[in-house]
Formats: sequence, C-alpha cells, structure tokens
Amino acid sequence: MRGKTVKISRISGVVAFVAATGLALSGCAAPAATPTVTPVDFKACAVSDEGSWNDKSFNESVYTGLMQAKTELGVETADAESASAEAFEPNLQQMIDAGCDLTIAVGFNLVASVNAAAKANPEVHFVTVDGWSEGNANLKPIQYDMTQSSFLAGYLAAAYSKTHVVGTYGGMQIDSVTAFMTGFYNGAKKYEADSGVATKVVGWDPAKSKGDFMGDFAPNSAVSKTIAATQIKNGADVIMPVAGEQLGALSEAIKASGKDVVMIGVDSDRAVNSPEYAPLLLTSVEKRMTKAVYDIIKALAIDGAEFSGDAYLGTLENTGTGLSPFHDFDDKVSAETKAKLEELTAAIIAGEIDPTK
Repeated sequence: MRGKTVKISRISGVVAFVAATGLALSGCAAPAATPTVTPVDFKACAVSDEGSWNDKSFNESVYTGLMQAKTELGVETADAESASAEAFEPNLQQMIDAGCDLTIAVGFNLVASVNAAAKANPEVHFVTVDGWSEGNANLKPIQYDMTQSSFLAGYLAAAYSKTHVVGTYGGMQIDSVTAFMTGFYNGAKKYEADSGVATKVVGWDPAKSKGDFMGDFAPNSAVSKTIAATQIKNGADVIMPVAGEQLGALSEAIKASGKDVVMIGVDSDRAVNSPEYAPLLLTSVEKRMTKAVYDIIKALAIDGAEFSGDAYLGTLENTGTGLSPFHDFDDKVSAETKAKLEELTAAIIAGEIDPTK
C-alpha cells in the first residue's frame, strides 16, 4: 500500500475470491533456497526498502517470490536489504554491477531511485513494486486495484459487525492507502443498501477525503494504538489498518478495551505469517506480490517472453489481489455472506459494480 495507484480500467473474467494456492498466499520470507531443477541462465535480483526481508509485508512477499523462482525455476538470485534511504541507490547499483537480468525495487520509497537507475541504464531491466515508471520503457510497474478486494472486505466487515460500526485507518494519505479505505467504505455501504441495516464507517470518508492517518508507517506505533482505541470507543468492532505492521498496536488496543473486536489485515495473509494474531483476524486483503514476482520472472526466464514496461495490474480476475481464507473465523462467517461475497466478486469482475463508488 505504499505506492502510487493509477486508474486503470476494470478487467472482466471469473475468479473465486478465496482462491488460496501456496503461491498466491505465501507471505513469509523463505530461507536461502537451493534449486530443485536444472539451473537456467537468468539472474533475478531484488532491493528492499527500509523494512527487512522479514517485514511480514511488501519486502517479505517479494523475497518469497524471488526464492520460489530460485528453487522452482533454477534462476540465479541476488538481493540487498536497505537499512536506510541512503542505501537505495548504492544497493541498486550493486545489482546492476552484479549483472542482474532483472532487478526488483520494493515499494514507494524506491520509486525515484529506481527510475533514476533505469534512465541511466536503459539496457537493464527493472521492476518497481507498487511504484510507477517516469517514462522508462525498461521499468515495469507492479500495481494493484485494491478497491476491488477491499470492497469485499468492507462488505464482510459490515455483515460480521454486531455494533454496525466498522473502522479503518491509514499510514499516510496517499492514493495507494486510500484505495483500500475507499473500497472498504463502499463495501460496507453496499451491505447497508442490501440489508437495510444502517452501518457507520469510522476513519475514512471518501466524499470528504478525510480520515484517520498516522502520518507514517512506523510499525506498531503509539499513534496507531491511539487511533484504534478511539475507533473502538466510537463503536467499531471490525477494524482494518492500512499502514504496514499495525496488528500488534491494534491487538493491544483491543485487549485494553475489553471488547469483542476483530481485525482485518492487509498486503498478505496475516493469519498465516503472523499466527499469533490469527484469533483476532477475520481475513486479510492481499496484494499477492509473491505471485506477481514469480510470474514475471518465469515469463522472462522460462517462457521466453520479451521484457515489457507495461504495468502488471493485480485484480480479482487474475488473483493478483483477493481476500485470504477466514481461518479461525470460517464457521463464524455465514453461508449467506460467503455466497454474497462470491456474487460481488463476479459482479466487480464483470464491471457491474464499481468499487470506487
């Protein structure tokens, strides 16, 4: 959710919203991998942002895809973690000097650096995860239509809520964060329209572009806990933070409140990669970066595809985004709600529902 989202037209098709293959849902950083197939002459590389490869979010998902490509496809890999923003450019240069066939830069904060590297090295291929290209044909953006899956999450939250108040808050008020929040809001309001049950959404009003934001993405911050506590006080019993690693802060606020409140995670299947929070996680809204990274590497290294700077857009149709399984909450989500989510998924894909409105 750290990147800049561009508006791209809906793509139609059919997909089950809870499709859950190991590839699509893997979110935990893999250990150093050993190829199980004949090595191929292709070197795939990645540079993290200021989070580690074990951040349970963007970096970890990308690293998992990289390691999966190494193990299953036989590609050679290299990577560099960035301890600070000052490391972005030298780390990218390190990958260039290492002769990488493809270098993946993770997250919004590397956009300027990877565009500069792409411009200075037009013969080298790059990918920007949740970023965009500034006219560089050798730079491929990975982007997501997060309003789609977040719409499903909002509907689910409203259907599950006993107080009929649901909440969301963000790290920073940027497009890639508010896309989640807008989809969530509109999904909750869809439930209100369908059921006739008045449902309040706290933390974001897309019509006014106003809501609750931390001002950064600091993991499990005191600000995050304060926002969550306020939303709980205002009646929210389902809350979706869109700010990286906030499940710790939110779970602390829930515990302190003594109320029956559940969480919705973002980016990856948080019940899988953070099982300590599974008892509080209704679902997660996934950006399936592992799948995107693996698919892009496979297309170039194995399938013989030509590199293209055209954006990869994760949608419900191509399973690039979607809801995680309900895990501990599977028997608490009604069959009626599950069927409705499948119906909404098909309608969004077909263009019959616009989750941005």
